[in-house]
Amino acid sequence: MNKILVIDFGSQYTQLIARKVRELGVYSEIWPPTAPIEKIREARPQGVILSGGPQSVYEEGAPAASPEIFNLGVPVLGICYGLQLMAHLLSGEVAPSTRREYGFASLRVLGRRGLLSGLKDMEQVWMSHGDTVEKLPPGFHVTGRTRNTRAAVIEDPKRDFYGVQFHPEVVHTKEGRKVLANFLFRIAGLIPDWDMGSFVERKAGEIRKTVGRGRVLCGLSGGVDSLVTALIVQRAVGKRLTCVFVDNGLLRQGQYDGLMEMFRTKLDLNVVGVDASEDFITAGGGVSDPEKKRKIIGGLFIKTFQREAKRHGGAKFLAQGTIYPDVIESAPVQGPSAVIKSHHNVGGLPKSHGFTLVEPLRELFKDEVRALAAELGADRAFIAQHPFPGPGLAVRIVGPVDRESLGIVRAADDIVVREIRAAGVYDRLWQAFAVLLPVRSVGVMGDQRTYQRVVVVRLVQSVDGMTANWFPAPSGLLARISTRIVNEVAGVNRVVFDITSKPPGTIEWE
Repeated sequence: MNKILVIDFGSQYTQLIARKVRELGVYSEIWPPTAPIEKIREARPQGVILSGGPQSVYEEGAPAASPEIFNLGVPVLGICYGLQLMAHLLSGEVAPSTRREYGFASLRVLGRRGLLSGLKDMEQVWMSHGDTVEKLPPGFHVTGRTRNTRAAVIEDPKRDFYGVQFHPEVVHTKEGRKVLANFLFRIAGLIPDWDMGSFVERKAGEIRKTVGRGRVLCGLSGGVDSLVTALIVQRAVGKRLTCVFVDNGLLRQGQYDGLMEMFRTKLDLNVVGVDASEDFITAGGGVSDPEKKRKIIGGLFIKTFQREAKRHGGAKFLAQGTIYPDVIESAPVQGPSAVIKSHHNVGGLPKSHGFTLVEPLRELFKDEVRALAAELGADRAFIAQHPFPGPGLAVRIVGPVDRESLGIVRAADDIVVREIRAAGVYDRLWQAFAVLLPVRSVGVMGDQRTYQRVVVVRLVQSVDGMTANWFPAPSGLLARISTRIVNEVAGVNRVVFDITSKPPGTIEWE
């Protein structure tokens, strides 16, 4: 299978680069710039992409890759900071630009034999840089420029080194997909061999090899990630799989009973239901820090699975629906990208959990998991459901978790989901939910003063959850949601609407 390594220098678009490459049918992985060159050689990539980043290559402490990356004998594409780093490491010169360039620009195409094959002159591109290449490295020539940037595209076709100052991975660059396709297929000579059908069989084979004749426990959360994990593991080990669905007391209204019915009747999975709600709610009492919440919940899940493993044949393997964004956001700092939050199934797990983890989706983005679910025959309505966090409503209560707060946020959340379904916009959104804030506000209800809780309504659109835009909901929809929450949810007298995109915010509040 072909493989492209994307070296991450801290760009907010790094994950988008990897996704776009996969959409073109080529498998990609994100690696830190601190990765030893020996490990990169062992990975045997067919090409390398150097991502953008917020720093300047000439600054002290700026992230850099080993110059040996240019001796791998594979094509290299530098994007924004990646272009500047390539120039810097190959004896060119990078300096602050006299005219910074942020936003849309028109690309003057000077050469169409390589990276810009098939592009029209004056194509729209997206720029985001304050530095520029003042002197080209030996062997390079300029094939594209903008009004403010002379070296907007540079190429060294003899060594297969290429760089673009703009971002081809974002939708604002109209022909960005074509630029990436030229690098993958015209320059690197790859074939699109990454698809979901081959993925299932490959992963099932890997699981059989790992598990042998052992038994596997799979934690079901009610989301598409854990369900697809269970279906792949079931294909690999059959009846030696036991699924565990834990009622942690942090689920949505009616979620536990409805999902248990679906798991058993529609999907023919061997599912054990466990009511551990008292343990989870009690353990989280008084804890406000979101990272501590996630780690407490992760630890309790493991303890529950350990108890169930003893009851069901002493399973030594634990399957869970970890996906690539979980790993990226939870990873310890290895380079310029920082921990965003510890997902309960990654950074939230205790170090000594006693299981060998089976995570077949660890290298997939959410949209790829949904495509895989369809490949495995899952119901479309289930596939299209909005993501729900593993820690559940605990991370939608800003502050300590208690039964009163859970009751409020659960009821408000149910109203939000019902109203967006009734308005016909559910399928246009990535997520829609309510958040309970640890503040009170003065209100007037029934001619009396109130001093009650505040609920936030969050509606976002996204493709993979790595970036997101807030949804400009019709005022009538927001009015209905607000009116219902204030009238029907005891203890709430104010509703506000979150209009923050990701970045700078995250989709969840915790």
